[in-house]
Amino acid sequence: MKRIVSAAVQFSVEPMCVELNLNRAYKLIAECCRVSKADLIVLPESFTTGFTPMGSTKDLWNAVDAIPGRLTDIGVKWAKEFNTHIVFPTYERGRRSDIVYNSAALIGPDGLIGSYRKTHPFPTERLGGGGWTTPGSRPCCLETPFGRVGMVICYDGDFPELARVTTLRGAEIICRPSAFMRTFDQWELTNRARAYDNHVYWIAANSVGLDAGGSYFFGSSMIVHPTGGKIAQARASDEYIWAELDPDPIRTILPNASAPQNFDHLEDRNLMSYTGILKPGRSWFEPAKRIPYQRWR
Repeated sequence: MKRIVSAAVQFSVEPMCVELNLNRAYKLIAECCRVSKADLIVLPESFTTGFTPMGSTKDLWNAVDAIPGRLTDIGVKWAKEFNTHIVFPTYERGRRSDIVYNSAALIGPDGLIGSYRKTHPFPTERLGGGGWTTPGSRPCCLETPFGRVGMVICYDGDFPELARVTTLRGAEIICRPSAFMRTFDQWELTNRARAYDNHVYWIAANSVGLDAGGSYFFGSSMIVHPTGGKIAQARASDEYIWAELDPDPIRTILPNASAPQNFDHLEDRNLMSYTGILKPGRSWFEPAKRIPYQRWR
């Protein structure tokens, strides 16, 4: 990995107003690049339409596009204009109008590098739970000129297994575009834990403001160091943050400290102790409501 500047951009998304949201994102990206010279910028989850769609799954399908498509073509223009890389999250058209994926594209100055489909839609977001999203099924790690970048989306970050397999595929940076509306403590905990679990840089961009479903997003986008400490954090307003990423980050227990680090969470795993980890399960405690997981099509 090379030394780079990473950034997270957050703003209040207007539900189903694609052109307005693209314009807002462009202005913040332009300012962020001017100020920080960012090499990698992460936008919030489903920023083109907002997280909760207004209308049916078909209405959402009509509002967005395939990947690659018209929306990601706009992201390519931005990446070329500002000579940067952009994690561009948007709902994605499936092969039929009843299939919509919650996706993110990684775009560079030379075009689309690859994309990822959210593998853990939130229970109420899942098509099988009365929502609108069909899950993806593959982790994502992509090569860039400065290093290997993985992507997860919002609720994905609650699952240590996904972050771990993304890291095992080679990720040095994992980006988490989000529309996180639970608690700040859970947001901070999962971001810092996944970075520390895997010794990766973790860039989490969260939405701000009112969702069409009636919830409020609290922003607080953050960039987390591979030792688990935050190196940048936003407030609950339209803004951006950035941080320089050191290509040799775990020589010491904490950045700018003298105590050496002599452990590696990936190398130190006792694989013999994980028998059965990939079998179905459920908490021994009961949530207020269970929404059974239905397999993707």
